[in-house]
Amino acid sequence: MRLIFMGTPEFAVPTLDALVAAGHEVVAVYSQPPRPANRGKRLTPSVVHARAEELGLAVRTPVSLKGADEQAAFAALNADAAIVAAYGLLLPQAILDAPRHGCLNVHGSLLPRWRGAAPVQRAILAGDAETGVMVMQMEAGLDTGPVSATARTPVDGKTAGELTAELARLGARLMVEVLADIDSHPAVAQPEDGVTYARKIDKSEARLDFSKSAEEVERQVRAFNPVPGAFFEFEGERYRVLAANRLDVVGAAATVLDDQCTIACATGAIRPTIIQRAGKPAMPLADFLRGKAIAAGTRL
Repeated sequence: MRLIFMGTPEFAVPTLDALVAAGHEVVAVYSQPPRPANRGKRLTPSVVHARAEELGLAVRTPVSLKGADEQAAFAALNADAAIVAAYGLLLPQAILDAPRHGCLNVHGSLLPRWRGAAPVQRAILAGDAETGVMVMQMEAGLDTGPVSATARTPVDGKTAGELTAELARLGARLMVEVLADIDSHPAVAQPEDGVTYARKIDKSEARLDFSKSAEEVERQVRAFNPVPGAFFEFEGERYRVLAANRLDVVGAAATVLDDQCTIACATGAIRPTIIQRAGKPAMPLADFLRGKAIAAGTRL
């Protein structure tokens, strides 16, 4: 098929690679404009932008698709379909209508649960046992379109980074399957019941809340790994917790219970297993404690 691809972060790269490997003609790749990054704040292209250039594909990075000129340029590509994976810009109706088969989206949740910006993190925070990825026909509403195909996977203690990578791979395979025989994958309307919204993650949510149960705190750790990183503060310094175990012990919430940095929660406790000081590499707990002990009885 003659395709337009629209994506920005790492999540979208497997789908782009899969489309090319399957022999589709990707006539243009749309990605968000380069942003200032790293210490030098140099303009840096998105991961998808960089990968598209490696593949020799034409890249377009409009700030908006609302203008008539951008919409005309999009329509002039004469695409069979536009494939969208975490693009990050609003698609006006004129864009949605331009390709012959419309715009097909790879979405990382089991719709209608977790429509919106952060479905993977919200699924982990909520304690969902299962999530998945769907190929959805895009329409004007927020992730409201009918669904053509679904793949499921257990959450099963995975971090947001691990789960996002898995869903990206599943979504890439699913999209290739749909495009191989689009007529045999009719789009089915989403159920009206069970709608939830995955609002964008605010950095303040990453502060570990030890007034919650150990189960909920451990979910915070997984949901915010790798970014923005769940954290607590000690002596004015921020410590990111990248992995932790739950323990069935009792103590006053937010209190360090022993010399192994076991931290009491409202019920139960957690013990970090991988921790990172500001400006330092992540390290196992034992290595961290050799350089920075946190005494039992400390309130965090």
